[in-house]
This record gives sequence, structure tokens and C-alpha cells, in this order.
Amino acid sequence: MLARIIFSAALLCLAAPARADHLGDCGRLRSAFYEYGALYYKTSYGSWTGIDKDVVDEVARRMGCTIEPSTDSRVRIWAGLSGGSIDMSVSAVSTPEREKIGHVIPYLSERNYVLLHKDVQARSMDEFLADVHIKIGVIKSFRHGKAYDAWLDKLRAQGRVYEAPDYEALLRLFKLKRVQAVMAISSGWYPLVKHAQMSGSYRIMDWAPSRDAVVGGLILSRQHVDDALAARFSQTIGAMREDGTLKRIFERHLNAELAARLLNF
Repeated sequence: MLARIIFSAALLCLAAPARADHLGDCGRLRSAFYEYGALYYKTSYGSWTGIDKDVVDEVARRMGCTIEPSTDSRVRIWAGLSGGSIDMSVSAVSTPEREKIGHVIPYLSERNYVLLHKDVQARSMDEFLADVHIKIGVIKSFRHGKAYDAWLDKLRAQGRVYEAPDYEALLRLFKLKRVQAVMAISSGWYPLVKHAQMSGSYRIMDWAPSRDAVVGGLILSRQHVDDALAARFSQTIGAMREDGTLKRIFERHLNAELAARLLNF
């Protein structure tokens, strides 16, 4: 009888999923990425790279994790985090609702800008709001800081905001002039500076107060990552900032000036 009990217990252990909270290291986690500017993009060889990927890879290396990557839209990623099919994601902005879903571990600070078609005359948020013939595009579920979010709510009330599922679709709307402006953080618009087809077609407008920064971080599902493991993630990110690793990661994908700004979280 004792042998049967031991054998049954062993089978149960083998059948149990290798979740992070069952192991000494951080175990096996499912991480979802979304394509966006310098944060996550395809190389000319077809492989994925970017700031978010490099941060996750380094965290996994230091903590002894196995992190399984996937790529999806931001909307489906939030649904996966809520439903438990995804364990973590990247560059997430903390809100009270999101903190209920997961632990948010900051690793970069960004600023939002408005990319305007060169023929749009608006010089401020008020002037843009006053011109009822122009529209703006955003990525669905993104947060842009208090000043921009309040402004976008006014534009939404007038039916002047297009919500795209991802950055590629957002830029397509912009190129086709379905919208005359788009919201983008610096790591989003920086690659466009080197894009020949986009050169000279837009202006970058900084209309929000400098203090209205947007802090992005890893979001770790509370269903699968406990407080102790979340604290280890936080300590690891902190060490990466202190030893210069984050700065070096940012500089791989941005110029030195923009990379330095991302460290102000």
C-alpha cells in the first residue's frame, strides 16, 4: 500500500505544470510581446529583437528562468493576462485596474509625442481640438499620461480618434492619411527618422508637460507569480539599472540621448 501511495504521488508531481511558484528558480513562464518601434521589431533577417526582448532575455539569464515568447496584439495580450493564458508581458503602464491583474515592475520611462502630417497647421492640443476636420490614431488599450489622455477623451467624444490594434496598423493609417496624426513614444518614432519613405512627411510635436512621463514595466500575472517571485524580478531589474545593463540595452536600439531619458523611472 505504501508503495502505491508513493508511486501515485510521483505521478502527480510529474503531471503538475512547471509553474514559477512551484520551483526554486522562476520556472517556465509564458511571455507575450507586441511589435512597437524600437521596443520590439523584426530584423532584416526576420528574427525578433528590441529593448523589451533584450530586457526579458537578460532577466531570464540572471534568474534562471525559461521564458517562452509569443507575439500578439496588445488587446489580446491583456485578455490573456486576465484569463491566465499568459504569465507576463512587457512595457506595461500601471493603472489601478492593471495592478489587480499583475505586478508591474518598471524598467523604462517614456514620453508621448504627437506625430503630425507636415501639412497640418495645428501648433498645440487646443488648435488640434479646434480643427474638426483632422483625426488622430492611437493603439487600443494604450495609456498616454494625464494630459494626453484627457485631450484624447475630448477628441473621442467628437468621433475623431481611430483605435488601431497594433503599431503597424497605426502607421498604415497615418501613411494613407486616414488620420492626420498619431500618438507615439520616442522609442516608437525614433526608427521612423531613418525610414526613407517617411522622411519629411511629418513633424514631432511635444505638447504635454515634461513631468507627464509614462513609466513602462514588466507585468507579471498574479495568477502565476507570487509576491516573493515578483520581488526577485524587481531586484533583478534594479541590479540591471545599477550596473549599467539597462543603459546598454537602450543604446543598442536608440541614440544615447533618448536612451538616457528612458532611465528616468
